[in-house]
Amino acid sequence: MTDKLQRILPTVQKPARYTGGEYNEIQKDPASVRVNVAFCFPDTYEIGMSNVGMRILYGVMNEMEGVWCQRVFAPWGDMEDAMRANGIPLWALESGCPVKEFDMIAFTVGYEMCYTNILNMLTLAGVPLHASERKGLENMVFAGGVCTFNPEPLAPFVDFFSLGEGEESTVEIVSLYDRAKQEGWTKERFLEEVSRIPGVYVPSFYEHIYNEDGTLKEIIAKEGAPGKLTKRIVEHLDDAYFPTKMIVPSTEIVHDRANLELFRGCIRGCRFCQAGFSCRPVRKKSPEVLYRQAVECLENFGASEITLSSLSTSDYRGLKELTDELIPYCEQSKVSLSVPSLRADNFSRELMEKLQTGKKSGLTFAPEAGTQRLRDVINKNLTEEEILETCRNAFSGGWSNVKLYFMLGLPTETDEDVLGIADLVYKIILAWKEHGTAKKRGLRIHVATAFFVPKPHTPFQWEKQITVEEYLRRCRLLKDHFYSKSIDYNYHTPDISRLEAVMARGDRRIAPVLEEAACLGAKLDGWDEYFNNDIWMEAFRRCGVDMEFYTTRGYGEEELLAWDPIDVGVTKKFLLRERRQAYEAKITPDCRSGCAGCGANCLLKERECDE
Repeated sequence: MTDKLQRILPTVQKPARYTGGEYNEIQKDPASVRVNVAFCFPDTYEIGMSNVGMRILYGVMNEMEGVWCQRVFAPWGDMEDAMRANGIPLWALESGCPVKEFDMIAFTVGYEMCYTNILNMLTLAGVPLHASERKGLENMVFAGGVCTFNPEPLAPFVDFFSLGEGEESTVEIVSLYDRAKQEGWTKERFLEEVSRIPGVYVPSFYEHIYNEDGTLKEIIAKEGAPGKLTKRIVEHLDDAYFPTKMIVPSTEIVHDRANLELFRGCIRGCRFCQAGFSCRPVRKKSPEVLYRQAVECLENFGASEITLSSLSTSDYRGLKELTDELIPYCEQSKVSLSVPSLRADNFSRELMEKLQTGKKSGLTFAPEAGTQRLRDVINKNLTEEEILETCRNAFSGGWSNVKLYFMLGLPTETDEDVLGIADLVYKIILAWKEHGTAKKRGLRIHVATAFFVPKPHTPFQWEKQITVEEYLRRCRLLKDHFYSKSIDYNYHTPDISRLEAVMARGDRRIAPVLEEAACLGAKLDGWDEYFNNDIWMEAFRRCGVDMEFYTTRGYGEEELLAWDPIDVGVTKKFLLRERRQAYEAKITPDCRSGCAGCGANCLLKERECDE
């Protein structure tokens, strides 16, 4: 640690964010290292240290001989100001070395509102912002994560993208770089070779041509570059690397607990959900492996809580078997076990009572829409009676706190659907009056509405986003129909959701806007303390880019989409069929009820495609 840094740390919030030296962090002899990787999470320490994907890939790379992967996080505003004032470049926690001295710089990108953080971190590191400005093998910037399924807004800044799950592909990429460095390849040769690794997208190998109306006309692949890029998956999760010796954070983080991944993918097919489609097909771990990993995590990590996680945890078929084993171990070890992501149609009061001894915590459900018609439109596969029966069951068991999440602005939504949310909430209040047993505590219902954002690789990727003004009108309409003092209502900031839609469905013309916004001071846009919509509006104005082209315009079904070259396994034909099903309010049963032919099974080597 430098003298400057030692003087600065006592003056900033949460100095432990920047010191490293945590228990279980990985140290290596620099003399034995051939490839240094700066693994950057484009948000703060407490967010990044909670990320399971980062924990996995940190361990995967550090298990490679001759490779040292070190963590880098975005500094909070006070620390960034101090770094700039004192000429301190961005550094990695394990060694304290500046990021500019690293061979490879990797970003994991899970949320569109962190894009300016990526640019800001490169600038803080003193690394040239554009891929074209980085001439040699050093400072090779690559990125992965769910947002990179449409990589185009970041295309000028990133040398290549790793699409899909990275446990296997990251090893192949870093091993190739190791060889390239030892043999003295040029950057051009390395990019040509890395583009041959399945799931790797090199944006400089593709040219985008536009029509006069601004829509995409053609995407031209350079000779030798694949026309279609298929994401990578890990087929056998029982055999995949999982970090049971996790770093113990030196300050409080968002999810300060051990995290156990039950399975990947989702059987449900909610038509708005990017993760539900882009993470297919479903692959699960066995209860035996999960129990062993849980015990090892708790013994090595020392957490007081362990969470069973997935996109829909209660859909895991081995949940009862696993919890029957884990609950006694956790009780003996004085560790709490939590099971989030429960669905209202398979809520188990028996399981929740086993998990929660003493005071009952709140229950969280996401009906997403207030009427049955609109729930069928989005393929939620959840009825009002299932929601109410779950609440009756919970209230009779002593629960008195419910959180409900909805979206406003969904395709085909009307005022009747908006008011259906209020109607459903009042039916839940009535269920409490009839079945609630914890009368002294009183009922609290927390209702939150989000602004619908159409995402790539979903049946709603072509949809219009309603205007901010219309979203706010619907919020007011709903609020005006909440009369009970038992209800707390909050709604998401619409300006962020509009910008999220632009980034989610944007093309390469969004990149200059990103750069301009970052130059104007945009950073940490996912935080209310820092998001400044005026900066973004000025950036769009200066770059001559119309936000509405990517939001309220909607996209034509025959239109070439910026992310069309990327194959997540689910076919466009299936997405179009699901969109038409939505407009007829027809549901598609979940995967266990019968294969709907999405195409994702084709990614599995040991299973025939059911399409």
